[in-house]
Amino acid sequence: MKRRLFKLMVAAGAVAMVCACGDDAASNNATNPNAGNDPGSSAIDNPVYSSGVVDPGNVTDPTNPMSSAGVAQNPNDPLSSGAEPFSSGSLVPGSSAGVVPESSSSKEPELDASGFPTLESYGPPPAEYTKDISATAKRGWNTRYWDACKPHCSWLRENANDVTRADTSSDEAYLADYGTARNCNIHDVEVPTFTLGDVSKSWFGYNGTRSACGDEKEKGVFTCTDMAPIAVNDTLSYAYVAGTADSKCGKCYHLQYDGHFANEMENNPPRETHKALKGKHMIVMASNIGMDVAGGNPNLPAGQFDLMVPGGGVGAFDALTTQVHKGAGFNWGAGFGGFLTECQNQLGYDATLVAYQTCIKDMCDAAFGDAGLPNLLRGCHWFADWYKAADNPTYYIEEVDCPQYLIDHYMSRFNTTTTTNIKKVTDWSTYKEGDVLDTLHCWKAGEAPPEDGWVNPSAGCDNP
Repeated sequence: MKRRLFKLMVAAGAVAMVCACGDDAASNNATNPNAGNDPGSSAIDNPVYSSGVVDPGNVTDPTNPMSSAGVAQNPNDPLSSGAEPFSSGSLVPGSSAGVVPESSSSKEPELDASGFPTLESYGPPPAEYTKDISATAKRGWNTRYWDACKPHCSWLRENANDVTRADTSSDEAYLADYGTARNCNIHDVEVPTFTLGDVSKSWFGYNGTRSACGDEKEKGVFTCTDMAPIAVNDTLSYAYVAGTADSKCGKCYHLQYDGHFANEMENNPPRETHKALKGKHMIVMASNIGMDVAGGNPNLPAGQFDLMVPGGGVGAFDALTTQVHKGAGFNWGAGFGGFLTECQNQLGYDATLVAYQTCIKDMCDAAFGDAGLPNLLRGCHWFADWYKAADNPTYYIEEVDCPQYLIDHYMSRFNTTTTTNIKKVTDWSTYKEGDVLDTLHCWKAGEAPPEDGWVNPSAGCDNP
């Protein structure tokens, strides 16, 4: 992607016994002139869309006047949205309080292969990311997973009771929550998080792009691999996590590891791996919600985060083995716990740090070395090298402003407003970087194109 797009973004076992479930049903945000007859509906505004195609390098919606219509549930979608969308038009995101700005350098940053600024171009991290918080912060613990599913935070808010995902009451609120989390196709090319649904001349609404963890498999969408953890330096890393059911998408937290682990007891003391991680810091951003991720307890009141790390375990939903084809007999490690748990089963629970690191990296190389997805290999090695193969380590935790690196790799570069006129796509596997996307001409209630002197009173779109 071109650098100009970033200027439009908001500035600013002990084993893993859970699976962060990113396989939500697609929410559908719909317009229907009869919505007032639906007791579950609520009033929304809707745009008049222009026909044509969308350039994925510069996706915006046209500015159009609005009028009230209604929200109706799509009868084909059991989890349709009742969220109230947005004010009209294109929005150029502005600055937002609580966001760490990019480097103050005026020089255009170097871009990586995916069109993002390189990590170094963001400049040195703020000192608060590595300050000692042990005297005041609560304690929590990490598990780990990488199921490769479309993240929970990639779906639109389902209804007014859904407080985990981005607020869709206005474009401003949507962007303040960093919108929807990016998702990618099987080839790791970013695609929209939502499109128009099955529209007609008397109805239109939005569907989330379908997860590869559902029936779509290779035709669906996956976690973008550049959401794998990355080391800023020897003592600081950035990563994404799944939080508990009451977590909020797009929030960031400072974790300071304390050399202990979640299931520690007198006869089950910290291992060499936990001690090697002590004193390191990580800034994590919630991009997923795990309904089975645990809340706090008296010893660890901050609760659990499920760390997104390749090789951490494919869990219950598993799109990774669809994305990375290794055959039926390939050893992906334990479904909950991944490569480390497999290495513990081979080496025992008291092996040396070096032995665990070697075992894990051998499994990383076998799984991802020839997969053509280098971020998965990088993130898997990161777990062995930077994270010291620590099993369910504990940390001190406090909420912090998000680094721009995590914001940029989180926010959808297609769905930068709460509206879209991108036509529904049922197979994303053929989409390539730079391909244009078909769009539809849609209208709000009462503004349909006349047909033989008659104006359709319903909101709708030209038929595909």
